Amino acid sequence: MDNFENFLKVTEYTVTENLPDLFTFYNGKKVKTANDWEKRREELYTTAVEIQYGKQPPKPEFLELCQTCDTNFNVYRITTGTKENPITFSMYVKLPNEKKEKYPFVITGDYCWTNYYTSEMMKLFSDNGIALALFDRTSIAPDNKNEAKNAIIYKAYPDCDFGAISAWAWGYSRCLDALEKLGIADMSCVTFSGHSRGAKTAMLAGVLDTRATIVHPNATCQGACSSYRVFMKAVAENGVEYPSEKLENLIKYFDFWMGPKMKEYVGKEQELPFDSHSLKAMIAPRTLVITDAASDIWGNPIGTWQTTMAASEVYKFLGVPENVYWGFRTGFHLYDIEDVQKLVSVINHKRLGTEVQSEGMFNTPFVKPEPIYTKAPKKE
Repeated sequence: MDNFENFLKVTEYTVTENLPDLFTFYNGKKVKTANDWEKRREELYTTAVEIQYGKQPPKPEFLELCQTCDTNFNVYRITTGTKENPITFSMYVKLPNEKKEKYPFVITGDYCWTNYYTSEMMKLFSDNGIALALFDRTSIAPDNKNEAKNAIIYKAYPDCDFGAISAWAWGYSRCLDALEKLGIADMSCVTFSGHSRGAKTAMLAGVLDTRATIVHPNATCQGACSSYRVFMKAVAENGVEYPSEKLENLIKYFDFWMGPKMKEYVGKEQELPFDSHSLKAMIAPRTLVITDAASDIWGNPIGTWQTTMAASEVYKFLGVPENVYWGFRTGFHLYDIEDVQKLVSVINHKRLGTEVQSEGMFNTPFVKPEPIYTKAPKKE
């Protein structure tokens, strides 16, 4: 689209504080080497993960598989967790028509929304030789405040204080455990993908499990990829003005998704020792693919861009600036075929060396504001 950066009419843009410096330890020491960054990443875990999402559930004591029948999928019943409190859920595997010993895989917990993965999307994956592993994340922990804490996963790990997003993210890794056990996954090309609350989940899962070589959050809104320090309003393509989501909105309705400490920062977001750029940077040097819609104002397009640009500085510092992909399309808050096309293009580039689709990549539906992040230092 010509002049896409003027697509949105931004009516308000507020920054409460610049983003925390990714290249400065909490004790004031500066990141100077790649080894320093690994230590900084460990430090960020204590805030961007444990404050934001709580103390995480550990790896399971065991994992067992039982294959069941389905006309459209290879279905595997996964039983895992602890012997005392086993957790059982199903993984639905869709293999490409082309028969191979191992496949690149996209794993998603969004099968609670069965209509999100359309036949057109599944065909696009299959035609490109990419397999899908889908599971219903709500079968691990209900997406309901009154029911979530009754899930078996919380009984299995009572010493942890994680929320539903962490429980769901744990499921991504158990699916990957299962695929590795089955021996059908090309472990050099595994993608964690999700939309909205599922995108928050995929993002956290990608941070926690470095076996995911590509992480693809689509439209996370608050709590993963937007920004706690940026607020905006804009007139969307339907002519209606919308605000971006704030932490108070997230905690008011979905506090059970997050760690218990996050509610302490409502109205004090500038005191958070991290922001969404911290989580994004923790994926580095692996590949990050962020897709969003221009008119999804609740998802905070400018805040998402600012935090992506901030995280990109870490990728530059590590010498892999090409491993961050992002872009906006027209439209609203949904998982669209254009989002899948971008992801497939990157997967093919990484495994086959093909050219990445350029349309809709690295574009902004607004005039870029001044950066609010720290540039990468020269690496020693």
